[in-house]
Amino acid sequence: MRKSRKLNRGVAVVGVGMSNFGAFPGMSSRDLFVDAFKEMRTSVDKGFDPKEIEAFYLGNFSGDLFEGQAHQAPMLADWVGLSPIPAARLEGACASASVAFREGLLGIASGMYDMVMVGGVEKMTDLHISKVTDALATAADITYEVSAGFTFPGFYASMASAYMHQYGATPETFMRVGIKNHENGALNKKAQFGARIPDLMEAKKTKALQKGKPIPTWKDEIEFLSDDRANPLIAWPMRLFDCSPVSDGGVALLLVSEEIAHQFSDDPIYVIGSGSASAGALHSRPSLTSIPSAKLAAQNAYEMANVTAKDIDLAEVHDCFTIAEIIATEDLGFFDAGKGGIAAEEGLTSRQGPQPINTSGGLKSKGHPVGASGAGQIVEIWKQLRGQAGERQLDKSPRLGLTHNVGGTGQTCNVHIFERR
Repeated sequence: MRKSRKLNRGVAVVGVGMSNFGAFPGMSSRDLFVDAFKEMRTSVDKGFDPKEIEAFYLGNFSGDLFEGQAHQAPMLADWVGLSPIPAARLEGACASASVAFREGLLGIASGMYDMVMVGGVEKMTDLHISKVTDALATAADITYEVSAGFTFPGFYASMASAYMHQYGATPETFMRVGIKNHENGALNKKAQFGARIPDLMEAKKTKALQKGKPIPTWKDEIEFLSDDRANPLIAWPMRLFDCSPVSDGGVALLLVSEEIAHQFSDDPIYVIGSGSASAGALHSRPSLTSIPSAKLAAQNAYEMANVTAKDIDLAEVHDCFTIAEIIATEDLGFFDAGKGGIAAEEGLTSRQGPQPINTSGGLKSKGHPVGASGAGQIVEIWKQLRGQAGERQLDKSPRLGLTHNVGGTGQTCNVHIFERR
């Protein structure tokens, strides 16, 4: 019989910081993390002494492959003046930062610590894209999947084609997700692609005019995204604008025990649910249209928080590809199986819709530095719940937010629920 889990001690997030996400030649993981750490320090309403931080948990997928630098956690701790506290790197592919967050959460909930820092960082863009593809492929099953020629666009293309076959979705269904996330990302100053699809269309028209070439005559975003020249196929039906970018970025979060949270902030954000689960590689699953680890992690997080999917006001979900967002909204229980695509087409997941998803722009627009992405999701939820998300702030004063962070094709998934009181 499965036991319902509870935290033995309340935990709050009282500070967050995030570097810009994008491509930054000449910057290292250390530089990116320092930027995030500095912003985190200024975000704590009443201030704090960094020397009171008792442990550091870092999410990082593969600094050894991307930068030739492993063992990053103690080096980054030293770089921001936190030595000699315990510092550990946690790896869960693209879910590395949420794995680190969960460990930091448990460190405080257990009573071991009162204050910890959680971070995430990845520096990906110094490698040639072929090498990036090889590095990311190590998160799949090397023996049975990669050796057969699969890359991550291929995995998610398989999931997308299965979803189309099973539920009648079309490539335009996935395009609607990308259009929505670019709308949100255009309002995020930290985003790698802070531009709406219509803005990108106009930029291409201007460039054609300047070069004396025929000016494209797309009638709308869908026609633009269906143009093989403007939006080439990567792995059918996934096109370029269905894919998250290769990114650099760092994030830092400050967690404290609930009983001392108001020493740092009059508006702390509390962690009320945490769920984590694993699954086998994609080739071993009975279905390609759902991620079993996500469904179980969500169930565990809802039970711990004593809430349901209907109670969640907004969510940041793992949209490494547009199909991934649709599947996530179903696995999390926001929509029935096969209805997530329809919800995207009808605008139900927009900022103005009843179930806002990825108000930050998501991995698709904000960027996807894989070891930092899960922590970046928490930054958005923290800001939205505190009413500090600027132009993309939701009107309905959200109280409950959720993050959903997937590693690989779902071999790892972590779901966390946050509350403003």
